[in-house]
Order: sequence, then C-alpha cells, then structure tokens
Amino acid sequence: MDKQSIDKKDLEKQLAAKAAVKFIQQNDIVGLGTGSTAFFAIQEIALLLKNGLKIKGVPTSEHTAAMALSLGIELLPMEEVKSIDITIDGADEFDTQLNLVKGGGGALFREKIVASLTKNEIIIADSGKLVTQLGKFKVPIEVVPLALNYVVQQLGKLNGKGEVRMKDNSPFITDNHNIIVDADFGLISDPAALSESLNRIEGILAHGLFVQLTSKIIMGKGTETIIYAGN
Repeated sequence: MDKQSIDKKDLEKQLAAKAAVKFIQQNDIVGLGTGSTAFFAIQEIALLLKNGLKIKGVPTSEHTAAMALSLGIELLPMEEVKSIDITIDGADEFDTQLNLVKGGGGALFREKIVASLTKNEIIIADSGKLVTQLGKFKVPIEVVPLALNYVVQQLGKLNGKGEVRMKDNSPFITDNHNIIVDADFGLISDPAALSESLNRIEGILAHGLFVQLTSKIIMGKGTETIIYAGN
C-alpha cells in the first residue's frame, strides 16, 4: 500500500472521529475503542478535555487504557459501570444494515461488553471498511484455550475454517489470557443467524460479529463524512 492511500485512509478516519466526538455531552461516561481508528477518537476527546469537557472513560483494552491515561482521561473500571452513555469504536468491516466484524486488534470481548452496556454506540471508519456483504475479513473468535479443538470442530460444522492467530511464532494472547481463532466463513449471507450459532458453542468467550449493537456508523469518504443510522 502506497503512502498516498495510507494518508487518505488516515484522513477519512480523522474526519469520522471529529464528527463522532460532537455527540459527546458534558459528564458523559464514554466507551473508548481499540485500534487505529479509535486512536483518532481518543486524541479528539483529549483535545475536548483541554477545552473544558468533563467525561470519564471506559477502555476496551489495556492498550487503550494506557493511551487514555497518558492523555489525561480519567478511567472507570468496566466491572463497576452499569451503563455507558456513548462509545466510539472502529470496525474491520461493516455493511449498511449496521452489522460489523470487529476484533482485528484482539479486543473483541471487552469491545462487545462495552457495546452491550452502551446507549449510543458509534462506529467510525474509513471508506475501505464498507462492504456489501460481511465475510471478506475473517471473523475473530476469542476462545478459552482448553476448548480450542472442540471450537474448531464446531466451526467446521458451520462451514467455517478456523486458524489460531499467531504473534512472534506463538499464539496471540488476549488481555483476558485467551486465544483468538480467525474463522473464514466466506461471504456471510445472514450475520444474525451465524452470530446466534456461534453464541451456542461452548468455549467461545466472544466473537467478532456485532449485530444490533450499533446506533450509527460515521464513515469518512474523501473530504466528507457519511452517516449510516439505525431505525
């Protein structure tokens, strides 16, 4: 990928982040996403703090927590939060029905808990993340290690091929001390049905299909933003 296309993607992410933070209100509890796109939102939130905004953040990963604290954002432990006013996070893929694939950064379990607690889940993305049908990006699945063989067998019954995510020649370990299986289901005709099937497999802590969890998606495209909103 050349530098020009990288700069275009970053510009689109930044435009989406700037539009998303406008929905944050004084004294909100704000879910802080994980990944390169959410990085821009956290930076924008830090700028708002300098201008007098008061919020408390709930991070979706240890990496996000460290970044937020370095920028002066006060954090709340996820286990103590009963509801979150607004969350700004990214996605690896999305469609216009607000279905997502998330978890490329490995934080999908915490991202899904935060999304489930959130009244207004806003996803920000560059235009390259929009697809007509989910599935080009493999579905990340966080698996309890002792259940790995069973889970991979069950994915096969769903016509999915699962591979353990590796990092530095060892299995990638999540913040929750689990492993990630990246599952290829091909193009997904019914994300809700596949999500339900994955929910029924013992040993899966969380999967990267996010269905009916998003209130709006803000996509940067060129020098503009496009908003996809639910009913």
